[in-house]
Parts: sequence; C-alpha cells; structure tokens
Amino acid sequence: MRMKFADRMSRLGNETAFEMLAKAKVLEAQGREIIHLEIGEPDFPVQNNIIEKGIAGMRSGMTKYTPSSGLVEVRQAVAEYAGKKRGYQIEPEEVVMTVGGKPIMFYAILATVNPGDEVIYPNPGFPIYESVIKFAGGVPVPIPLREENEFRMDIDELKSLVTDKTRLLIINSPQNPTGGMLTKQDYIDIADFLADRDIVILSDEIYENIAYEEPAFSISSLPHMREKTIILNGFSKTYSMTGWRAGYGIMSKEAAEQIGKLVVNSTSCLAGFTQMACIEALTGPQEGVAERAAQFKIRRDRIVDGLNAISGVKCLKPMGAFYAFPNIKQFGMTSKEMAEYLLNEAGVATLWGSSFGDYGEGYLRMSYANSLENIERAVAQMKHALEKL
Repeated sequence: MRMKFADRMSRLGNETAFEMLAKAKVLEAQGREIIHLEIGEPDFPVQNNIIEKGIAGMRSGMTKYTPSSGLVEVRQAVAEYAGKKRGYQIEPEEVVMTVGGKPIMFYAILATVNPGDEVIYPNPGFPIYESVIKFAGGVPVPIPLREENEFRMDIDELKSLVTDKTRLLIINSPQNPTGGMLTKQDYIDIADFLADRDIVILSDEIYENIAYEEPAFSISSLPHMREKTIILNGFSKTYSMTGWRAGYGIMSKEAAEQIGKLVVNSTSCLAGFTQMACIEALTGPQEGVAERAAQFKIRRDRIVDGLNAISGVKCLKPMGAFYAFPNIKQFGMTSKEMAEYLLNEAGVATLWGSSFGDYGEGYLRMSYANSLENIERAVAQMKHALEKL
C-alpha cells in the first residue's frame, strides 16, 4: 500500500537551481565540461579568521545545545552590526538566529498568514516565497517586476493590489533573480502607503552588501516601519558561508517570541561553534566584504557587456546581487527550452526565468559568482550556440 501524504505537501514547490545542477552533473559524468552559472553561491573562500573561530568554538566545547533564538553574544553582535547599518538601535531580544536565512522566510509567513490571507510578493522572485505562501494556506498575489521599470516594483501597481485581505508584503532588494533594486524614494512611497495599514513587511535583505552604484537601503529605517517589518538576513552571500547554514531575523520583541517558538518546534537551535564563527564574521576585518563586492562588479560589467554583444540578447545592468537576467525573447523559445539548449549545446548551465514566476518567462538567470575566465568562456560558447538558431 502506498503512503498517503497530507494535501498541503502538494502546495510546496522546489528550487530549480538544484534541478539544473543535477542535469549538469549528469553531463559532467559523461565527460562534458560544463560552466556553472546556475547556482547563487559566491565562489570566494570563507576567510580564515572565520574558519579558525569556528574550529576554536568546537574545541572549547561549543558543541552542545544552545538557546533556540541564539546565544546572547551573537544576537548582540547582530544587533550592533545591523543597527549601525540601518541607523537605529536594535536590542538582542529583537534578533532570532536560524539555520540559514531561508527559515526566517518560512517562519515569518507561518507566524503572520492565516488561510485565505493575501501575500504580495515579487515576480520574478525567489521561488520559495510563493511555495511557502501556498503551504501556509495563503493566497499568493504577484507584483510584476518589469524590465521597462528596471525590475523595480511599480508603486502604483502595488497600491492597486492591496485589499482588505492583504496581510503581508515581501520585498527583496537587491533582488534575486533580476539584480534590480528599489530606490530610497520607492521605499518612502511604500512606507507612506502602508503606514496606517495592518500589513506586515518581510524584507529580504540577504544581498545588502552586494550593491554597486548605490548602497542598499532598509525600509525598517523609515518612520513607523520598524515595528511592522521582519528583516531576513544571513551570512551566506556576504561572507560566502553558504554551507555553514547561518542566518538571522530582526523584528519586534513580540514577533521574536513567536518566531522563537517555531525554532523550538523545528530545528531547536543553531550550532554553537557556527555562532562563534558568525560573531567573528561580523566583528572581524571587513575589508574582504568590500573586495568581494568590487570583484562582483567587475564580473557584472564583463558578463553584461558580453551578453549585449550577442545578436538577439538584451541584458540590463543589475544594480546589486550577482545575477544577470538577459532577455532572450527574440529567439522564439521558452526560457526553459533555451536553458536546456544552452546546457546541451553550449555547455553552460543557466536557469530559466519562468522558474522564478510567470513574469520571468523570456529571460534567463545567470549567476556571475564565477571566475572572469569562466564568464568569458561561457559568453563565447553561448554566442556560438545562439548563432546556430
């Protein structure tokens, strides 16, 4: 007899980055050389001082259970670091440490959204937003991010989507997959509109330290927004600590208590030695953060210029994160067909834009968290393959 699963499981989606990675690995096992531009993972190594602090934590006995919301020391470090960047004081009790940044997304939606509540989220956007909204019984309401608006939310369109059932607004800037960023004026307009509305904001700020022309901004810094904002952040993108699975949320003390319950009921706690490494990441030398962002900017310029030199391809210059989002509509293929074609014909692994939502159709997501040499080879191989179409 086959096992029966709860209906809610049918509402969960997936991340296609890992699907494409698996396909690329099959080709590599067959002897093909594949250039990986599908995974959003910085290729830079973790700084030695961070690694050493984690090892020292293990050796000193930081291998047992820790408080579910995090050690006081690491919550204090996060509060001081984040408060300084945002221009207001944050208390340790307003910080919840999690096993990666993604749980904050999960917990925030579960803690605030009842079945039937509407959640406005960016589309194209990180696919787990829509997945978890549906899982929680919420109603996903996509707000399109359009190329003609530099992949920013149209604030008038946002206003038109808000109803009496709207419970949560998800913001991600710098944004995955487009690299778009909201302007400070965008944030001011959103804040003015939401000031008197009972709508929670989930602000995904995981790419805050990878912004190029203008620094990233947090809506929580504006009047009346702090108490209704849950910030999602972590160590994966800024410090290349993807495998350490360390993230955090910043929110009101009341929200932190509720989300702390979800931590207790799911992962229990974040490893103590990982938290020691997190403290070192935040309080140790920060030169590497700026150096990595500068390298990403060089790569951004190289890949965008290369893509725009290919006939039929048009690519806006991303303002942050490390993704290019080229328009490939002129080729008359779906974005998934194009991604499959480039994998098999050019040996370049990308992601199809529609995997980030319906408004991503006609685009590809390409991570330039790879070497300049590989980026240049990838563009050349893509150009050769596309000329055949």
